[in-house]
Amino acid sequence: MGGLLDGRVVLVTASAGAGLGWATARRCAEEGARVVLSDVHRRRLAEAADRLAEVMGEKPTAIPCDVADTGQVDALIEQTVEAEGRIDVLVNNAGLGGDRRVTEMTDREWERVLDISLTSVFRATRAALRHMLPRRSGVIVNMASVTGWRAQAGQAHYAAAKAGVMAFTRCVAMEAAEAGVRVNAVAPSLAMHPFLEKTVSRALLEELTRREAFGRAADPAEVANVVVFLASDLSSYMTGEVVSVSSQHP
Repeated sequence: MGGLLDGRVVLVTASAGAGLGWATARRCAEEGARVVLSDVHRRRLAEAADRLAEVMGEKPTAIPCDVADTGQVDALIEQTVEAEGRIDVLVNNAGLGGDRRVTEMTDREWERVLDISLTSVFRATRAALRHMLPRRSGVIVNMASVTGWRAQAGQAHYAAAKAGVMAFTRCVAMEAAEAGVRVNAVAPSLAMHPFLEKTVSRALLEELTRREAFGRAADPAEVANVVVFLASDLSSYMTGEVVSVSSQHP
């Protein structure tokens, strides 16, 4: 394809490395967007910017940001607007998982997953809407998960966070609709990338893969394609929706 996001400024959080954020950033660039990268890992962020420059034809704006810090999130949005003139699309990709049963889970583990996977979405959305609403233009795409719908042992903190992202998406969409700003979410089942293996056990990944109707995990680009769809005018009548990207059967 090409051209679905021509000239639009797209900010993707947690977009360094090799996961969904990077795949989304690359696909948006391939569709003509001016992509702004952000990540807490400075070295990986610089490497991602170098790689994305090959797609964009110029080095993208890359802004370090810890999404658990409100000041840094606010600064991320302001620096994006300063560098690019505006923000057309925000992709809230940052998230943190784990595999821990409730009886073994500490308060800190619970709070950390909720903070990175849910509260960060609130922080970035609030900051972005302060620019989008007055312009009466903009799109926000949040990264949820089918875990927000489906019960899974060891995932109570992550599932609670992602269910929260879904509910947050629907409510904010109603608040933003009057200004023509759209807010949707993507809910992947299983997209395999190196960082996933660092937070989820091999046994669980194998079990989740077996549940997939196609017998494999999604490639991150297959999820990114749906993010591009929601960010583009092809989804112009969609807001408050959560789109499942899954082949998982019950």
